[in-house]
Amino acid sequence: MTIAFTFPGQGSQSVGMGKVLAETFPEAKAVFDEVDDALGQKLSDVMWNGPDDTLTLTANAQPALMAVSLATMRVLEARGLDLKSSVAFVAGHSLGEYSALAAAGSLDIATTARLLRVRGDAMQNAVPVGVGAMAALLGLDFDVAVEVAQEASQGEVCQAANDNAPGQVVVSGHLAAVERAVEIAKAKGARRAIMLPVSAPFHCSLMAQAADAMSDALANAEINVPVVPLVANVLAEPITDPTEIRSRLVEQVTGTVRWRESILWLAGQGVDTFVEVGTGKVLSGMVRRIHKESTGLSVNTPEDIDALMAKIGG
Repeated sequence: MTIAFTFPGQGSQSVGMGKVLAETFPEAKAVFDEVDDALGQKLSDVMWNGPDDTLTLTANAQPALMAVSLATMRVLEARGLDLKSSVAFVAGHSLGEYSALAAAGSLDIATTARLLRVRGDAMQNAVPVGVGAMAALLGLDFDVAVEVAQEASQGEVCQAANDNAPGQVVVSGHLAAVERAVEIAKAKGARRAIMLPVSAPFHCSLMAQAADAMSDALANAEINVPVVPLVANVLAEPITDPTEIRSRLVEQVTGTVRWRESILWLAGQGVDTFVEVGTGKVLSGMVRRIHKESTGLSVNTPEDIDALMAKIGG
């Protein structure tokens, strides 16, 4: 069994996430306290009690999702998990890349929380509400989705933002261009093409202002060599050099999340078990669509932790 740990991105958040972990394990509670202190905000209260629309705000959802992932990691480590000897690679979907780096010791938790707060604010503020949009194109290959985006742009921005799984591509850009992409995709045989309820057009060139903000924030962040390689979103290949990690995190803000390719690359290296660490089961579901021979597990409850440690011999 060769394992990769994966870390979820925005959209996996839900009110109540992480509460049972905090109530059950002091190691988990300590992570939530550390994130609260780093942000100067009781984010844990929002996570556990809502309201949902406050948790869903990009500036809250991003550090909140990281907090649950790292709380889960700390419990696993307290139970005997040694990441370096048990796991071959880490990867994270969009903001999950920061969680992956924190899990691998490249970033500390407080720094990660503050970076994600900057990232969330910057991504939200880069484009006025109503100017941008995102849409999911289902049932089209990635290359066809790229053609759809190019055809829809017509002088505006429309780009492939997320290559999530076979037949599941998200496009991002100006509202009118994304609406055109939906209609073009349907004409090209998409099974479904739907506008997404998001607050900004992530992972496209309209996020350039946010990329600049992250360049400034990351310039002052201490980044260590991760104990296991990170498979980077924008490369679908592993990196370990702190300077490259810094530049790829900036590039990621406007670049395509190459998740399908990342999972295929990992499978090609012999990874057969993908463990989603944190809230939800989105990435586990994608694994099964991308590479049917692989196993996708999700770990975010005490029972999940017990099951994983039993499986890997901890």
